[in-house]
Amino acid sequence: MRALFDNMVAVFIIIIIALLIIPLDTHVLDFMFIMNLALSLVILLTTMYIKEALEFSIFPSLLLVTTLFRLGLNVSSTRSILTHAGYAGEVIKTFGQFVIQGNVIVGLVIFLIIVLVQFIVITKGAERVAEVAARFNLDAMPGKQMAIDTDLGSGLIDEEEARRRRSNIQRSADFFGSMDGASKFVKGDAIISIVITFINLLGGFVVGMVNNEGTFETVANTYSISTVGDGLMSQIPALLISVATGMIVTRSASEENLNLDVIRQFTSQPLILVIAGITMMFLTMIGFPMLQVSMVSFILIGLGVALLRRQRLVAATAAPAGPAVTEEVTSEVSYYKNLDNVYGLLAVDPIGMEFGYSLLPLVDEHSGGNFMDRVVMFRKQFADEMGMVIPSVRLKDSSRINPNQYEIKLKGETVALGEVLIDHYLALEPAEMPESEEIDGIATVEPAFGMAAIWISEDKKLKAELAGYTLIDPTSVIITHLSEIIRTHAYELLTRQEVKKMVENLRKKNETIVEDTIPGVVTLTELQKILRNLLREGVPISDLETILETLADYGSVVKDNDMLTEYVRQALKRTITHRFSEAGQMKVMSLDGELENIIIGSVKKMEGGAYLALEPDTIQRIISATTEKLNQMKAVVQVPIVLTSPVVRIYFKKLLDQFYPEVVVLSFNDIDSGVQIQSLGNIAI
Repeated sequence: MRALFDNMVAVFIIIIIALLIIPLDTHVLDFMFIMNLALSLVILLTTMYIKEALEFSIFPSLLLVTTLFRLGLNVSSTRSILTHAGYAGEVIKTFGQFVIQGNVIVGLVIFLIIVLVQFIVITKGAERVAEVAARFNLDAMPGKQMAIDTDLGSGLIDEEEARRRRSNIQRSADFFGSMDGASKFVKGDAIISIVITFINLLGGFVVGMVNNEGTFETVANTYSISTVGDGLMSQIPALLISVATGMIVTRSASEENLNLDVIRQFTSQPLILVIAGITMMFLTMIGFPMLQVSMVSFILIGLGVALLRRQRLVAATAAPAGPAVTEEVTSEVSYYKNLDNVYGLLAVDPIGMEFGYSLLPLVDEHSGGNFMDRVVMFRKQFADEMGMVIPSVRLKDSSRINPNQYEIKLKGETVALGEVLIDHYLALEPAEMPESEEIDGIATVEPAFGMAAIWISEDKKLKAELAGYTLIDPTSVIITHLSEIIRTHAYELLTRQEVKKMVENLRKKNETIVEDTIPGVVTLTELQKILRNLLREGVPISDLETILETLADYGSVVKDNDMLTEYVRQALKRTITHRFSEAGQMKVMSLDGELENIIIGSVKKMEGGAYLALEPDTIQRIISATTEKLNQMKAVVQVPIVLTSPVVRIYFKKLLDQFYPEVVVLSFNDIDSGVQIQSLGNIAI
């Protein structure tokens, strides 16, 4: 029984197909007609009570099924009419007699009017609305997707809500696309009903006269009743389905079901009802019947006056409570008596930005700003590049800073401050610039990399481009600055919660390595520290599977997180080489052997790890020698790289971070054998 219920739709389709072939008893045919009418009524009422079209997403398929059902009943009833002297059951007979009322012409005219109303008015309109809705939904999909990404990027929604909204957008486009095609079923059903009616009428005349079923008048009366009854029993359910089709494709901006929407929106402006009632009274001056017009006018005026009184009563009742509520909310003392409100002050945004009021058009989407879209694209790029998803960026306006300034904050503290001119371009001067081609502008410093630049106005843009200047719009300046800050401080943004998400994501692909490593070999906290060590030096953590496999190999023996990081770096040498090499080459500065021996000899081991114990004058000599070589190196490469032996790398990097954190320090084990190393010098003391 359960299996039959689960496959009810398939069984119903088979029954419909059988209607086209197997003759039905008139009692069964009566039941089928009544069920068809009931099903159509249920569908119509369902479309009236839903709030949005997707709540009835099976409607396009249901439209096909009900259309096929009606066609099957038409075939069965036509067979019965032509083979049983015009009798196709009590339902058709009763319906025909009730509508015709002894006049065949009137019955046929009413039938044709119903068919034409359905075909020309309702079906045609619903078809057009479905077509336009399908086109508009498809055209609006990119904008809706971008709006979801913006809300996700700004932290207004979480990932789960974003997935739900994207799914709804796709389902909505699919639904209205299906409705555009499914509305053709209703149109075809209206056409075929007219054809079947004429077949029943003409075929009945021919069959009746050939079989000598009576005089011409008797035959015409008998088959007219059957034909009109059959047509109406087919077209009234079809009319209900057509109305349901129009109803569902026009449910675009509703928040409640149709009944509540109609009541709320018609009663929201009671003064309109009063004006309409007074206007109706003037119709009696041109001869309209006084009684009927007066009844309608009094109903409209009475309803309008009652609603106006109700609105005033509600406003008067709510007015005294207003100041008390406002006072309660605006009173800091009362508000912060609730400890939960005090705890709300402790929340700190991982990344935040504050803008002066002149820069708000860059951020405000309603003003054409695309800043959040650029942030979303940077999040995607950073995830692809570094294997980490940066948290949401919280944006706020600020009257504390200058109108053209912006602040970048990490965990509530300002880490960078920049200034842009919204109606200008930042121009970077080319390497070789003749004095004759120099362009006047407002001198400034590019905030992300500290390069000298100028702000130029829009009218000088073309001239600057022809002169070879690199022009950057204000939004790109801010995004570049933000991206560099995030790259530099990415390790601070990697929380334990984010590491847990990364591990759970890997578990879906490789459950074994996760179960073998965490927490048996390394804990989640230790993994976070190792990943932070990698990010601090700009090493991507995308290949989390290789990282866990390396930790599984060495974690049970080595308990020093710094040393475990070195083993992981060796496993990721292809990634490191690809990141810091260019065209298969890597230009480096190496450490002198004597200097490496000094560093190794100064390493002090302790239970929690190891540290470098050097005399201050030795540190001064090492930094002086390194500074000299790095200055020479910066003339050749943008990012200086120092190459050391594996045992020295970690200690030299910690020493150098105090003075030159931007310098990359690699060991021989970090570099893939396929890259060509070019030494630019040797650091020695």
